[in-house]
Amino acid sequence: MSSETSLIEKLQRIERLYEGATTEGERLAAEEALQRIGERLRKIQQKDPVVEYKFTFPDFWRRRLFVALLRRYGFRPYRYRGQRHTTVMTQISKSFVDQTLWPVFLDLSEALVSHLDEITTRIIQQAVYSDSSEAEERDMLPG
Repeated sequence: MSSETSLIEKLQRIERLYEGATTEGERLAAEEALQRIGERLRKIQQKDPVVEYKFTFPDFWRRRLFVALLRRYGFRPYRYRGQRHTTVMTQISKSFVDQTLWPVFLDLSEALVSHLDEITTRIIQQAVYSDSSEAEERDMLPG
């Protein structure tokens, strides 16, 4: 199994956890779980109205992941002309961000960043130089 396939399966397992699936056998029930999230979202929106949110990400990898999650849950990501490309705006309720969207994003992001770090380290070691350890740390700046 390739590391990419492994990562995809890991991301799917994390998302199934948040969707309510507890076993691998519930893979077929993933669509129902997504519907449950949609129902939860509609209930939340009745109590907690939709507002405009601004999210800013340190890199394009996390932004892409976040935009994909927004679309998966039925939200429309956008940005205003003049905003940085790492900025994502959307209309969403605070409760859904706090209880579902952000926790799922953090878990998926952590898995993705870890995987990308492993790949980057391996490529640098194989193609550039085998010692990819951090630079030494010294006590004081010269001066």
